[in-house]
Formats: sequence, structure tokens, C-alpha cells
Amino acid sequence: MEHIPAADRYQQKMQYKYCGNSGLMLPRISLGLWHNFGDVDNFGTATDMIKYAFDNGVTHFDLANNYGPSPGSAEANFGKILKNNFQGYRDEMIISSKAGHSMWNGPYGDGSSRKNLMASIDQSLRRTGLEYFDIFYSHRYDGITPVEETMQALVDIVKQGKALYAGISKYPPEKAKIAYEILKSNFVPCLIYQDRYSMFTREVETETLQLAADQGAGVIAFSPLAQGMLTNKYLHGIPENSRAAKSTGFLQKDQVTEDKINAARQLNEIALCRKQTLAQMALAWVLKDERVTSVIVGASSVKQLTDNLESINNLNFGCEELNVIENILVQINK
Repeated sequence: MEHIPAADRYQQKMQYKYCGNSGLMLPRISLGLWHNFGDVDNFGTATDMIKYAFDNGVTHFDLANNYGPSPGSAEANFGKILKNNFQGYRDEMIISSKAGHSMWNGPYGDGSSRKNLMASIDQSLRRTGLEYFDIFYSHRYDGITPVEETMQALVDIVKQGKALYAGISKYPPEKAKIAYEILKSNFVPCLIYQDRYSMFTREVETETLQLAADQGAGVIAFSPLAQGMLTNKYLHGIPENSRAAKSTGFLQKDQVTEDKINAARQLNEIALCRKQTLAQMALAWVLKDERVTSVIVGASSVKQLTDNLESINNLNFGCEELNVIENILVQINK
């Protein structure tokens, strides 16, 4: 049975913010499908999370061609969820995808070449059943392909109507600046820059955030909870069945250091005083920067997603709070 979205979905607590200098608004919290939406995951749970997100004002869903596992399965599953539950609601959604990481065998299934991007978007559109993406990103600078080649591919993708906007992800500042200038000169300005940003990962503060602002691009942060380290999951070490306990994946045991566990415990005490969970405060901390348009959360259940969305209730920090938090964070980088 097709899902009937909540009638008051735009009267809920979600807030929206214009993305850079564009006329496009994004929800402050977007749902990412990096994990928990692939072939190995529960399709019913994935469906419930998409329904719940949309019912609560989340309009942006973030994909990439290689999300799964298996690669491509998150896009295929998302396409099925849309077809089965959201016929007639496409124009209320912002759906983004990316290409640039390893996706298929051979020399053309990886990297930032024109060949890879043009083939990738066609494959992604087929998997999702969409006619276009709202945002299509170059997922990374591969260190080899000239930025000019990659940006021309994005320009052509937009001008061919396969995407409405172009974005870049994880580009080093010197390459991002070139990318911004090329896109702007071709009248397809970069809508948005995506990178990792959290209390525990702050490299973008050095140069990247201000560069995006100067160029009129929005910023969207992924892994704002540091792969779960900024939740109550690791306050007492590494539990069994956690992401860090697995031998594969992006969060490894050696990343969950004693310094970070201690920092998380101290941050949790501040969160409790704010009547928030640690995860809610961590999301609010990223969103406090005016240059950040949205954060991408990943969730494995509706309950987890509910907790994340509650962060919208309190995005404000006092000067004293920020000073205490900064002192805690400085310790883990010494």
C-alpha cells in the first residue's frame, strides 16, 4: 500500500536553510544512505526510516553510486521505496547522488574522469528509476584527472538535464577553488560542498568552510557523529556488534582511542545539562556554524533517527558552553 505522508510534515520541527547563494533550501538534517540501505540490510527497516524522515520534514536524501553493500544496492532500494510509497511526491524531495569512488571492474569504474561520471549518472538514474537528480557530485578529487575534465562533465550533466545542480565532495582547498571557478565560468555554479565534519574531525575549519562561503556554495557535513563515537555507544569502550567491533568498515578499533572515549564522556555531561543526548548536541554543534547548510545523518532504526531529529529543538550554545567544549576538544589533538 502506498504511504500517505503526514499532512503536517512541514509544520513539524524541521528547519530549512538556503544553500549558499542559491534559491534552494535544504533541511538542516538530511538522511544519508551510506549505511543500512543495501542488499545486506533489512528492506522493511529502510522503508520505515524513509517514511519517518519524510513525515518529519526531511526532504533531502543523500546517495552515491557505490553505496550498499553491494555497490549500487542503496540506489536500487531507494528507487523501490520511492516507487512503492511516494508516487506523486518527487517534487517535494531533494535527491542527490555522486560518482568517483570504485564502483565497477576495469579502468573506467573508478576515479573522476569524464568517462566515469557520464557512465555513472546514467547507471544511477536507471537504478533509482529517476529522470534526474537534484544534486550530482564529483565524489572526490582522484589526484590524477584534471579538475577541468571533471568539472566539464558536471557542467554537461546539468545542461543535459540529468541533474539540476552540481556539487563537489572532499576536494582539497586548492582544487576546490579551481572547481568553483570553472563551474561559475560555465554558468553552473557549485551549489554545495560536502565533507566530513564533527567535533572529532575539524580539518574543514582551517580553510574549506570559508572558501565555500566566499564562493557562494553551501556546505553539508557527513559523519557529524564521527561514525558513532559521538553517541552514547562508546562511552564505556567498544561494545560487541558495534561498527568498531567489526573487522571491516570505516570505523576501526584503533580509532576509538582512550582520549576520544574520555572526551565523549565529558561532552556527554554537557549534553545532559542541555537536556540533550550526546548525539543531539554533536549535531547541534556542527549546525551552529552559519556556513553549514545541513548535516547528513545515518540511522539504523526509526528510534535512532527520531533521536537525531530532536537535535533541532536546541541549536543554540552559550559562550561558556562553547569554551568548555573547545577545551575538551583541544585535549584530543595534543
